[in-house]
Amino acid sequence: MESLVLKLVLIIKRKGMMRINNYNSYEDTINHKQEVENVLCYICDVLSKRAVDHDNSKLESPEKEIFDLYTPKLKNTTYGSDEYKNYLKEMQVALKHHYSNNSHHPEHHKNGIKDMDLVDLIEMIADWYAATKRHDDGNIIKSLEINQSRFNYSDELKQIFTNTINNFDLK
Repeated sequence: MESLVLKLVLIIKRKGMMRINNYNSYEDTINHKQEVENVLCYICDVLSKRAVDHDNSKLESPEKEIFDLYTPKLKNTTYGSDEYKNYLKEMQVALKHHYSNNSHHPEHHKNGIKDMDLVDLIEMIADWYAATKRHDDGNIIKSLEINQSRFNYSDELKQIFTNTINNFDLK
């Protein structure tokens, strides 16, 4: 009989039907959920604004004129190639202005990616993905490899980027 009572007590505990010290976690859990929701909604609002404002500086001088000239040229190059790098050198006036006005670029920050936050990184990976669509032979996974050397980020961060690309089917 004692064994049956012990089993019953264990079942009741597992199902959350018994409180220890009269503590009920319901209110604390609801408060925690609300705090998480507040932070996530705030981040979503920031991301939404950044999605709308993304690359607005390319629509104004000095960027627009230079991007008008070089975007068609870049389309026919392979990302990371010598030809691509030469075009970037020729575009420095526009790129310097662009990077200084857009925190989703590692070049915006004194210490590159190390100074970025998660929102910057999310916008950056979306930007990299979209940029691969502008090249005839664009490949986001290959770009992650090239950018790891270019921006000196860890294998762990590269894996997180790869997971994001795979989990959201951005190939």
